[in-house]
Amino acid sequence: MAISIRNLDAPLGAEVRGIDLAKPLPDNDVDAIEEAWRTRLVVVVHGQSLSDPQLLAFSKYFGELDPPGPNPYGEPFNKEFPEINVISNVVENGKPIGNLGDGEAVWHADMTYIDVPPKAAILHSLEVPPGGGNTYFADMLTAYETLPADMKRTAEGKIAVHDASRNSAGFLRKGYKEVTDVRETVGARHPLVRSDPATGRKALFLGRRPNAYIVGLDVADSEALLDALWAHATQKRFAMCHEWQVGDLLMWNNLSVLHRRDPFDPNSRRIMHRTQIKGHERIA
Repeated sequence: MAISIRNLDAPLGAEVRGIDLAKPLPDNDVDAIEEAWRTRLVVVVHGQSLSDPQLLAFSKYFGELDPPGPNPYGEPFNKEFPEINVISNVVENGKPIGNLGDGEAVWHADMTYIDVPPKAAILHSLEVPPGGGNTYFADMLTAYETLPADMKRTAEGKIAVHDASRNSAGFLRKGYKEVTDVRETVGARHPLVRSDPATGRKALFLGRRPNAYIVGLDVADSEALLDALWAHATQKRFAMCHEWQVGDLLMWNNLSVLHRRDPFDPNSRRIMHRTQIKGHERIA
């Protein structure tokens, strides 16, 4: 069966069919997936059964792997394959086997608190709850392009600090202190507006709302501008929702989308394995 790709009935996203990602892929299939990832920002592949080595092999088609960011427990969840992060609410022998728990994960892009964030993330579902835990993605290219002209002018040239202290589920990372004054937020500094080096298209680059701060502004002015940009960027008209099934694999453009997760029943199990692809650009 030949590979086929169709756009989802959403502002972004494409579904890939006719492929088994557990097997070596020909170059033209890899190129087709990457093109869909670049143009539609999120790629969805259903019905995949991948071992950890197979997930790593697939991920490496798209670049060098980036190790997971630090988790609240200070050690890899997948000790045999530390390039893989485990996203789960399951607790075994009194210890979580993965990150992020079962609560809501707020809108964010991954690891933007470092100078060169990963360019892509890949998430493979092994166990999913019967309801909840949906993941949403929002297109930051279109969000920028539809900004009112005055907001574009105000955002242009502004630099924001991206908080490193907490993850997207709100857990304080090991070794970090609570942020009590956003002007003292610890993390990378990136422009609010990113230019894609391949296409020249501009995108909002917001990272994560909690503890963000726009350098050089009064706190009240920084908060007001960030609130306005976030309210615009996270509108439903820019977003898609993915309802997970076992065996789904999603790959998304980390530098051009935001994503978030719904909470789910803590008595159900959710286990996902995740990789990310190293970026090569300082955001500008």
